[in-house]
Amino acid sequence: MTNPSGGQFTLDYVTRLALLALLIYVARAFLQFLRSYMAHVAGWGVVADARKMIYEHLQRLSLRFYEDKQTGQLMSRVVNDSDKFELLIAHAVPDVLVNVLTLVGVMAVLFSLNWQLALLSMLPIPLIVLSLRLFAKYVRPAFRMRQQELGELNAILNDNISGIREIKTFTREDVEAQRINLRIDHYRDSLLYALKMMATFHPFIQFTSALGTIIIIYFGGRLALNQTLAVEDLVAFFLYLEMFYQPLHQLSGAWEQIQEALASADRVADLLDEQPEMTDAPHAVALPRPVKGAVNFHNVSFGYNGDELVLENINLEIKPHSTVALVGPTGVGKSTLVSLIPRFYDVSAGSVTVDGRDIRQVTLKSLREQISIVLQDVFLFHGTARENILFGRPDATDAEVIEAAKVANAHDFITHLPQGYDTLIGERGVKLSGGQKQRLSIARAVLKDAPILILDEATSSVDTETELLIQQALERLMVGKTTVVIAHRLSTIRNADLIVVLQGNGIAEKGTHNQLMARRGLYWHLNRVQRQIRSRQPGRQREYYPDMVGQFG
Repeated sequence: MTNPSGGQFTLDYVTRLALLALLIYVARAFLQFLRSYMAHVAGWGVVADARKMIYEHLQRLSLRFYEDKQTGQLMSRVVNDSDKFELLIAHAVPDVLVNVLTLVGVMAVLFSLNWQLALLSMLPIPLIVLSLRLFAKYVRPAFRMRQQELGELNAILNDNISGIREIKTFTREDVEAQRINLRIDHYRDSLLYALKMMATFHPFIQFTSALGTIIIIYFGGRLALNQTLAVEDLVAFFLYLEMFYQPLHQLSGAWEQIQEALASADRVADLLDEQPEMTDAPHAVALPRPVKGAVNFHNVSFGYNGDELVLENINLEIKPHSTVALVGPTGVGKSTLVSLIPRFYDVSAGSVTVDGRDIRQVTLKSLREQISIVLQDVFLFHGTARENILFGRPDATDAEVIEAAKVANAHDFITHLPQGYDTLIGERGVKLSGGQKQRLSIARAVLKDAPILILDEATSSVDTETELLIQQALERLMVGKTTVVIAHRLSTIRNADLIVVLQGNGIAEKGTHNQLMARRGLYWHLNRVQRQIRSRQPGRQREYYPDMVGQFG
């Protein structure tokens, strides 16, 4: 027996042939692995880059953007929508490239067999292209709606899981379960609608390509009967025709993935189109560090909604290292006023200056590095006590962290935690009491050691002993700093260098405690009312009046 080259078949020849086949199959398997893996590397690389870009953009957006946004919806943009980019890069694009090349190659073979039949086989192509465009027109909004419903589901789940204590307290389990079930049903319906569109599209593509086969059966059969086309050539044409339409079917699947990815890309683009209100001016300069701490409001007016002003014509001078207290009824603009200092919002008119520099002409980073804020509603991150304190200055040493905790009267309770400073405190510090959370936030501010300090007094909802510890910590924190205090209880600000009473949308009066009491104006009236309520309350209630917080906080 001879081999194709004319030589004799030998065991050595067969062995070499088998080894060659083995090598080819191994190479094919390796190349398939490489293609699949590298496609996923590229796809998930794009997803990772997109998520980083979206999050960095979210950090640049101003606080006003977040006022009416749900956390779950934004998380869905970062996680769920960006996830679809992998479909595009790792699956759709490679499939399109492979199938387009296959189409071109098979088309060349079809034209070489019979150009008339090849042209006839192309007749369904315009109909397929039109169906692709119609599919994109209707299915992309369906995919967008599906992603929107998924975002809504994420949002309500985030709210309910964060508020599980309140749900249990008010026995709202059944009601909230119904709300979740309704949102799940909405997501299911939006998903099924998108799937229905897809289920309609794929059979239509298959039917359309089948029309091409029917055309070739008729006209090819006539050519064979007229003996203008050999039967074997017609059979070969049919075999290649099947190879021609198969990539079209696969391209329709890739087109579906492309539309799904583009729908998610639209939602991501909508988010990226949001522009931050607070940006550095073109020629902004960095504030010198540290600042002296002089803060001045010059004819400042501000409104959240156009011409509806919350503050109007505010003129206030805060001297370096002084303590200024803001008091007045709820909604009068105390929190808004202090939010203008770190430039969380920009003034509608007038200017705010730090050491004589308009804060709009300095970089946001250098401005906010000079300011510490301790709020009544403390936010702690899920992590250890040490990590939360280090949030104030990540490069601080362990000794500096411990010293900051001691200044904040937090060291003792931290050392009694199961793992001390390395104890996980849970999301929002759920494992700590209100007073412990407050002292941890003070330690964070102590470690930052910024020359300007903003305090939203937070001792009104803790017991007397904890209040004393927090007050001592705040007094240590305030030493040598320009401090602005939003006062909830007037008895805690008697020693402030300046007390500013806000009413309406402006300053009603300002001065020291003794000066304001002597005027017998609004401040004197607020003190008198609070003293009357204290005289009617026994024990701890003589010091803390939740009803009065609403009036004077």
